Amino acid sequence: MPTITVLPHPTLCPEGARIQALSGSTICEALLDHDIEIEHACDMSCACTTCHVVVRQGLSSLNEATEEEDDLLDKAWGLEPQSRLSCQARVAQTDLTVEIPRYTINHARENH
Repeated sequence: MPTITVLPHPTLCPEGARIQALSGSTICEALLDHDIEIEHACDMSCACTTCHVVVRQGLSSLNEATEEEDDLLDKAWGLEPQSRLSCQARVAQTDLTVEIPRYTINHARENH
């Protein structure tokens, strides 16, 4: 099982975390399964950017981003070349390091 290292985030994961993920699951699913409450306002349907993450290590092991995902990412706060929507990025067999940006485009956080 690959390990996802989550870098510290001031509210979602202040100490950072190392979690085990099932290959084939999305980064978003893995985070939520381990009580890291990343936003996912569109219910993981690739219709918003609230689950945006920056993949600091292991980006090349993920499935390729679709054109739809790339178009949405253009609207994400803090976009970087290693940015992905965590609801679309599927974990392979490689360990990952991800950073959850401090802000999203949402003005209010929803509890899922």
